[in-house]
Amino acid sequence: MQRTPVLVLVAVGAFLVVLAGMTRFWMAERIISAPAAHFNTVELEAPSAQYFSVADGKVLTADLKMLVTTRGDVSQATESRVVWDEFTVVDDVTNNKRQINISERRSAFDRHTGVGVNCCGVSVNKEPVNLEGQIYLFPFGVEKKTYKYFNQTAKRAFDATFIGEDAVNGLPVYKFQLKVPPTKIATLTVPASLLGMSGTDDVQVDRWYEGVDTYWVEPTSGAPVKQEVRRNETLKSQDGVERAKALVATASFTPKTVSDLVSTATDAKSQITLVKTTIPIALLAAGLLAFGAALVVARRRAPRTVEESADA
Repeated sequence: MQRTPVLVLVAVGAFLVVLAGMTRFWMAERIISAPAAHFNTVELEAPSAQYFSVADGKVLTADLKMLVTTRGDVSQATESRVVWDEFTVVDDVTNNKRQINISERRSAFDRHTGVGVNCCGVSVNKEPVNLEGQIYLFPFGVEKKTYKYFNQTAKRAFDATFIGEDAVNGLPVYKFQLKVPPTKIATLTVPASLLGMSGTDDVQVDRWYEGVDTYWVEPTSGAPVKQEVRRNETLKSQDGVERAKALVATASFTPKTVSDLVSTATDAKSQITLVKTTIPIALLAAGLLAFGAALVVARRRAPRTVEESADA
């Protein structure tokens, strides 16, 4: 019976140490993941942008506003993946032209690593795509290295290169930059006169896109909290001559969007740190303390046992 307190303390200590390891290496990997029921909206602004207005038959200069809504398709989510649908609406604020462009995107990705998964009807503007690289999120625990990141306009992944550390609203972040080389993204048929070309027949033109995307990423959660997208899109006739600007713009998250994303990333960082560091360390410390208490109790009881044996 005299050994009971020691055995209880040893059992408690062993349980806490094992629980610390399970929390850090097993539970954390399952708890920390992209949500299936995700929903958010972000706004971007592109001041003094240029875009070709078909209705006006010319290139307009305007301040553009983009509203991006993303929601998770819970019915297609599993333990290993999530599926998110995105809808983007672009308004011309200067000329009071609403919905000058509407686009949509359906993506599936690994909920732990953020890497694209090809399933569930993934598409861009209802055209099937082959996803590769990071989709929306960087991995939890972002490293200072190059990642493949999927660009929905070019419909392929490019290198997102680490270019330095920074801070956004006081939150430490890693900065990544992705460069898209000139890429043909569509072939269109338009009236020749619309592009200032001779003749009255329709002509085929190619839409070319190149750009630079910059992401400011909170490294613990892998969540971008700020983004800048520089785009240069042109319309070229089949002989390779540029006939008009299709879209020239530098779009970035609005201050409110950045503030909201920083708040969300800060909360996520705190929760991840709690699960991966704070709780395991506390459990480990409590377990070692229990072992220490067991050792102290055992040493205090040892002389009494010897004395009792001698009396017997």
